[in-house]
Amino acid sequence: MKKFTAVLVVIVMIAAWILSVGPFNLGNRINLGLDMIGGVSVVLEAQTDATGQELKSIMEQVQAVMEKRVNELGLSEPTLAIENDNRIRIELPGAEDAQEAIEVIGRTAQLTFRTADNNVILDGSHVKNASSSVYQGMETALMGTYTVDLEFDSQGADAFTKATQDIMDGKIVSTTEFNSNQILIYLDDQLVSDPAVTYVINSSACLITGRFSSQEAANIAALIRGGSLPVSLKEVQTEIVGPTLGIDAARTSLIAGVIGIGLIFIVMIAFYQIMGVVADIALAIYILLVAWIMVLFHSVLTLPGIAGIILSIGMAVDSNVIIFTRIKEEIAVGKSVRVAVQSGFKRALGTIIDSQVTTVIAAVILFEFGTGSVRGFAMTLLIGIVVSIFTAVVISQMLLNVIAESKALGTEKNFGVKAGKENKLREMPFLNHRKKFYIGAAAIIVIGIGLGLIRGYNLGIDFTGGTMLQLNMGQQVEMSDVRKVLGDYGVEADLQYAGANNEKIIIKTTTVIDNDAREALYADLRSACSASSAEDNFVETAGLIGPSVGSELKKNAFKACGIAVIAMLIYIAIRFEWRFGIASIMALAHDMLMLFALYGIFHIQMNSPFIAGLLIVLGYSINDTIVIFDRIRENLGGPNKRRLEYTVNASINQCIGRSIMTSLTTIVSIIPLIIMGGTTIREFALPLIAGVLFGTVSSLCLASGFYFDICQLTKKNRYRGA
Repeated sequence: MKKFTAVLVVIVMIAAWILSVGPFNLGNRINLGLDMIGGVSVVLEAQTDATGQELKSIMEQVQAVMEKRVNELGLSEPTLAIENDNRIRIELPGAEDAQEAIEVIGRTAQLTFRTADNNVILDGSHVKNASSSVYQGMETALMGTYTVDLEFDSQGADAFTKATQDIMDGKIVSTTEFNSNQILIYLDDQLVSDPAVTYVINSSACLITGRFSSQEAANIAALIRGGSLPVSLKEVQTEIVGPTLGIDAARTSLIAGVIGIGLIFIVMIAFYQIMGVVADIALAIYILLVAWIMVLFHSVLTLPGIAGIILSIGMAVDSNVIIFTRIKEEIAVGKSVRVAVQSGFKRALGTIIDSQVTTVIAAVILFEFGTGSVRGFAMTLLIGIVVSIFTAVVISQMLLNVIAESKALGTEKNFGVKAGKENKLREMPFLNHRKKFYIGAAAIIVIGIGLGLIRGYNLGIDFTGGTMLQLNMGQQVEMSDVRKVLGDYGVEADLQYAGANNEKIIIKTTTVIDNDAREALYADLRSACSASSAEDNFVETAGLIGPSVGSELKKNAFKACGIAVIAMLIYIAIRFEWRFGIASIMALAHDMLMLFALYGIFHIQMNSPFIAGLLIVLGYSINDTIVIFDRIRENLGGPNKRRLEYTVNASINQCIGRSIMTSLTTIVSIIPLIIMGGTTIREFALPLIAGVLFGTVSSLCLASGFYFDICQLTKKNRYRGA
């Protein structure tokens, strides 16, 4: 029955892969983020002093109104979400004209109907419906054009009838630039339409004519139909990605991801023979499950999300490596392969759960306090961790049990152990050198953070607020011409070329340039620099971060790190003991400070991926440390009384192979992302690799040393079991 089940699992996996890449076309079923297909993301902040339930009610009304407007754009998978109580994020993947989308959703003010003397007749709450249709009248000049059809509620109809009656009776005297017979439809101070009244309208329905095109009429109707918002909204964050750039980034990043996974498959077979084949089958099932879960739950895959999947694959590999290491140890002490597989899984299970739970804590907190792409990264990481535990513990165990019972395959050689030999490497005296490790780490941290503070950390617009634009000029232009145009707008910026032939420019400034100003700036730059690119390909990316968002980002970063540390300390103290918890937190502090030192020494720009990096350093590093601490705890409870320093040092050496192997496979999978991925994914990949390296070093060289010294200071018995 075991053999039948194992064979069935493999057959089902192969069939599922064939169907997924064939008839079911899994790739087209996954919702892609705007950074992979282009589009626009806007965060709008409510301008109100309301708090608590009143604010919640206002934001729910804002969301309902905005959903009406967004749905009228006809885009697939638009998303709206309330953030930080008083903000709403609107993401429109696939928007072909990002600027037009911003024009529609960015007009978030109060909708009012006014007469030419600037008196308000009614507001948007009295509009029951607004739509567009082909003109059906008899006027030849309007044939083939479109109209905007309006319908009011009873109160609105009465107010509109009175206003049109006053106009026709000549009671309205214009105090504006408009004629006295015009009705002015405003979104705050922006005019939507200014139709003229030709007769008294005494019904609840009317239409606006004006030789509109289909798109013009539809946009006006959408704005009117959106209704009136309870508060004004301010644009505080914007991200625009051109469709061409997004598709290129998606293609190269997916290829890099496939290469990274392929390298993991090769490394696992090379180091673990038959067990590596089992790990690869489990990983193939893992990838399939993660993809289908994302489809079923309508998750959105972003470029940082790909990095999250790659990291979770590294965690899945880690679970397998822990299991394989335990099995090899059991075989090395004389157990049969079949018994070694069973006992190896049993001994590895607790370690896997403890190490993965700590990473889940970091990912949950990252999701809770992150926004946008950071949340996408956290979500895919969470899904990946849960699935990786299932595939490593259930699938790998089932397949290895079947192989172990096979006379042909269940040999010690196939499981990587030479008959009669324990394959032990020479033990390294880590504890003896712990003070050197302390001094070296402290020196790097002091120098790195010192440099960062003296010359100032390179804070990106995510923290400082500002605007980043990448524009395709079609040819290399003079930066002096660009600076002159920016100077006319009172903007000082860092400029740099991009693209194979320097045909693109990147503009970074701490000045927040809103949508209207950006539109004017684009036109002036195209004119002054004689840009030759097509207008719809001119803006490749655009990002705006308001000062309030940057301040909130920094506050949430520190809050997230603090909560994560406390949560991990509590978990470790419960599962192990308080000394292990304190030592873990000290190692984590080292890892985070090393990340600050790295960014200080090399003056790397800090943006939101840096926050993700901090929390992943927390999660990954604690994962590695927990594995070693679990071995120390196990050895302390063994039958032989040994001096504490011997037990700790032996435990580190027992885990060194696993730590290096896990770090190697994770780094190998991330390297293609750095080489082939775009700027966004590189920003995520750098702190990932740094976190892996710092976590490995601190787990092997520092964490256990901290634990030993704490035991010494607290007068813990120097022998086992005390």
